[in-house]
Amino acid sequence: MRVSGVNIPDNKKIVVSLAYLYGIGPFLSKKILESVKIDLNKPTKSLTTDEISKIQGAIEKKYKIEGELRQAIRQNVGRLRDIKAYRGMRHARRLPVRGQRTKTNSRTVRGNVRKTAGSGKRKVELK
Repeated sequence: MRVSGVNIPDNKKIVVSLAYLYGIGPFLSKKILESVKIDLNKPTKSLTTDEISKIQGAIEKKYKIEGELRQAIRQNVGRLRDIKAYRGMRHARRLPVRGQRTKTNSRTVRGNVRKTAGSGKRKVELK
């Protein structure tokens, strides 16, 4: 089954399958299915075309998903960069934006990757 250009797995319950769409998680998936009155435990492969169109209609009418959502997020981050906000500068430097510590965490993002120290002994080859 395809919804908004994304293949959804057929062998899972529909409530789990809808979460494969970017922007829809378990909670939103459950909310959508309850609004169109479809059983949450129904397998995806047993849906009729009418039920599929109801789900697609409900998603398109109320929610931004996939490319549209990614584009909106990119525009929001770009706006923060343009106005030179603190959060925009953190995004531009690829640092944590929401106040996380950077002394010990986010090493890989900062380019400060250290290898962990071993025991100091060399492995003896087996003969």
